[in-house]
Order: sequence, then structure tokens, then C-alpha cells
Amino acid sequence: MQQRIKNLLKDNIFIIAICITITIAYLSLMKITFSQPEISNLDKWEHSVAYFSLTICWLFSFYKKPKRKYIIAIACVIYGIIIEILQHTQTMYREGDYRDAIANTLGVVLALIVFNQILKKKHVN
Repeated sequence: MQQRIKNLLKDNIFIIAICITITIAYLSLMKITFSQPEISNLDKWEHSVAYFSLTICWLFSFYKKPKRKYIIAIACVIYGIIIEILQHTQTMYREGDYRDAIANTLGVVLALIVFNQILKKKHVN
């Protein structure tokens, strides 16, 4: 069972990365009408988790080209900044926030650390 899940992810990780990229753009730029719970800084955690997922999927999409990992990480950070700028300039119902960009960047950095640890562990075994 575990091997089938691994093969499914391996074969489709590029498509999953594209879907996450599009979903982040959609959720960031569209008007969301449901109410969120009033938990302090919950949205920052959501940003970090979203950009961790985005980055880790793109990193595994190019798993066989590990030299590109920093380019991928930088691209994810730039993507997060562009989304924040678009929220500020193109929407009336969303706000671009530098703290969101920082949370996005923290998610990217954490994904890069996790990815490096996985690579290190794989090369040791």
C-alpha cells in the first residue's frame, strides 16, 4: 500500500505542484465569503503551511536535479511576494501584507530544510 502511494505521488507530483500553485493564487486573489475563526495569527500559519506545501511539491518535482533547489525556493518566495502585491493592487477586498510575505518565506525555508534533510538521509542509506 505504501509503495502504491509513493508511486502515485512520484508520478503525479508535478501536476500536484501546479494544482497547489493555482489554488494558492485562487485563494489569495478571490473574494472568500466564509467567516474564519478569530484566532490570533492563524492566517500566518496558513500562509506558512501553504508555501511549505507549494515548495516541497516543486522541490520533489525536480528531485533528480537537486542543484535547482535554491532556484525553486527563490521562485516560490518571489511568487509569494507577487501574490501579496497583486492583493494590494488588484483587489478591493484583500490586503497585501508584508507579514504574510514573511510567513510565506518561512514556509519556503522550512520546506527547503526538510527537503535537504530528506536528501541527506537518502544519500546516507
